[in-house]
Amino acid sequence: MRYSGSQSSPIVGWIGWGILLALAAGVFVVGILLGSIWQRRQEAVPPKPLQAIDYWETDSARWAVNFPRQYERYRRMLDASTHTKYGGSYPRDYLEESPINVILFAGMGFAKDYRQARGHIYSVKDLTETLRLTPKSSAACWVCKTPDCLPVMEKLGLEQFYAQPFSAFREQMTHPIGCRDCHDPQTMRLVITRPALREALERQGRNLDEISHQEMRTLVCAQCHVEYYFRGEGNYLTFPWDKGTSLEAVEAYYEELGFADWTHAISKTPMVKIQHPEYELYLTGIHAYRNVACADCHMPYISEGGVKYTDHHIQSPLLNVANSCAVCHRWTEAEIRARAESIQDKVHETRRRAEQAIALAHLDVAAAMQAGASDTDLKPIRQLIRQAGLRWDFVAAQNGMGFHSPAECLRLLAAAVDLAGQARQEAVRVLATRGVSRPITYPDFSTKAKAQALVQQFVDGQPPRLLP
Repeated sequence: MRYSGSQSSPIVGWIGWGILLALAAGVFVVGILLGSIWQRRQEAVPPKPLQAIDYWETDSARWAVNFPRQYERYRRMLDASTHTKYGGSYPRDYLEESPINVILFAGMGFAKDYRQARGHIYSVKDLTETLRLTPKSSAACWVCKTPDCLPVMEKLGLEQFYAQPFSAFREQMTHPIGCRDCHDPQTMRLVITRPALREALERQGRNLDEISHQEMRTLVCAQCHVEYYFRGEGNYLTFPWDKGTSLEAVEAYYEELGFADWTHAISKTPMVKIQHPEYELYLTGIHAYRNVACADCHMPYISEGGVKYTDHHIQSPLLNVANSCAVCHRWTEAEIRARAESIQDKVHETRRRAEQAIALAHLDVAAAMQAGASDTDLKPIRQLIRQAGLRWDFVAAQNGMGFHSPAECLRLLAAAVDLAGQARQEAVRVLATRGVSRPITYPDFSTKAKAQALVQQFVDGQPPRLLP
């Protein structure tokens, strides 16, 4: 008998249900994925400003309503206890740590008070509490410490502002370095707010409208982290870049002007106090060559969900190796830190040699003066000391213990040692022509107190006897 009906196989039924369940699971997973993508895209959409920011708003707390993440990171600079081997945010006393600085800066404010700056959030407080301020201090000293100077400069004009004493604006300058220093409050674009940098770039023939965003992530730092001086009786804030940004170019600029910040109290040498030329040295280093900006290392990007933003907790990269260094250098954090510190150790060792040679050269000249040497006799020696001091301070004054450009820093320090050595040899020759053949007696300046007491003797015109 032929079977004429049809009957479904149990296996076929299970396959159908399996396909149905698989499709349902797939739809569920795809739904979750699409929802996650949509959520991340929504997070990444810049929020509309909750409130307009006034063009001259210098209180960063007012910007926080629109940019809470950035402000929260900025506030972390209140922690003034961080340490690295050669930096951090705590107020390290350089004179206590290295009393020889008192000798090197004899006769100027840095021999009285020289501390490591804390984070940007302390800029006004640290400035107003330093012992380096005097009644002669210029209002130009405010320019790199507070955005409050911006509307005042706009109102008074640069020449009138710079010509005022520091004390004239003490009550008006209250907000530390913050949002308005680097950002246009209406567009949030990075902007150069400091006239001295704009003027220097324009003298170099740069078109400020053609500067890329990546370069701006360095130039907003270069508004202050540079060498500068106060030009003329009006203390006009000026960057000495007209001949270039290298040490030799800056030196040639100052030599042409016959410029000196102060006369050294011990050797009577006309000296230049270099400020903090991080930008100039950075330009000679590998990171600048690779188009790595200051912000890439000191303000690396942070991702939260779908939001990527710049970390406004500005600090040493060695305190944030994972986000700052390891993005490019695929080693362990311990290896990266050890490598960086080994470079800094070498710069520090060479720097100490330069400091010792220059300090003793100043004392050698003082001994020659006690032996009766004239200014004519000592002029070439003082010029050698001035040149050595410029090179040493170009490295010593910048943060990072030479890491921004190790090769350039070691080159400058080696030159400083050589020039100071030449100065000392010439001083020995001058002493010999006056019958002094035995070694001079160097006073003890092994502590900050001893060094400052020694310098005060020279300032008072009652120096210790150095001749044997």
